[in-house]
Amino acid sequence: MATKKNYQRPAACCRMILLLLAAACSGERKYDASGVFEATEFMVSSEASGRLLWFDVEEGMLLAAAQPVGCVDTMQLHLQRRQVQARIKATQRRYLDVAVQTAALEQQIATAKTELQRFENLLKSNAATQKQVDDISAQAALLEKQLAAQTAALEAGNRGVADETLALQAQLAQLEDQLKKCTVASPVAGTALSKYAQQGELVAPGKALFKVANLAELTLRAYITSGQLSQVKIGQAVKVFSDFGENGMREYAGTVTWIADKAEFTPKTIQTRDERANLVYAVKITVKNDGYLKRGMYGELSIDN
Repeated sequence: MATKKNYQRPAACCRMILLLLAAACSGERKYDASGVFEATEFMVSSEASGRLLWFDVEEGMLLAAAQPVGCVDTMQLHLQRRQVQARIKATQRRYLDVAVQTAALEQQIATAKTELQRFENLLKSNAATQKQVDDISAQAALLEKQLAAQTAALEAGNRGVADETLALQAQLAQLEDQLKKCTVASPVAGTALSKYAQQGELVAPGKALFKVANLAELTLRAYITSGQLSQVKIGQAVKVFSDFGENGMREYAGTVTWIADKAEFTPKTIQTRDERANLVYAVKITVKNDGYLKRGMYGELSIDN
């Protein structure tokens, strides 16, 4: 009898363990949706053509926004800029001062008008002839026409100089812009994900140099059914969970930032709460990354807080 009791006790313990496991499984948390963590990636390409003289980017490096990380050879652009600057100075020297250039004619006109006034007075006292007055009047009129013609010619020449200067200044601004584009910089603060070029290589506009993404804030792209759509809104606070193996699930606070306006077929790699659902809506939940979340990791979404 004692031996029989000893065999019954392990059997009873096994049944108890199975019951506990079943209870634990029945109480397992069910999530509303699942998805994959994503990050907005930026592909940084060269905007200039030449040799990559300096390129300080390594995969995993933290980069600040607008931080220079490389430079394409700028020697030819610098020489072209100096040439255009010299042409601008030479062109501006052709600009003429209209008042200085016409000062002599204006003086002659003033003298002719004075003589005309004097001869008109002499004519009144019969000390001069009408012909003398007419000749001086005609001379003054001719000088005024010459002044008008010279002024118009000088102003036209100056306008041509101004237009040529504007064209050269636009060319200089274009060169300045090209020089700025020779500097390679990160468009956002983030982590360098991939590197596609090496220092010393020849690059051309459009050549991919590196890829960067802000990993401090990731996005969980999850899928919900049409029945859950009415429970979600933009700006809503939700809970996000990520599986960390033996450490269990790690919980994060998330915010709904985008909801698709069209349904799509359920992706094969995504599970939904209602497995019978054929069409689902994509949603994006922004989550602050504590360093443990990685791109491509699966995450779970709980709408009810």
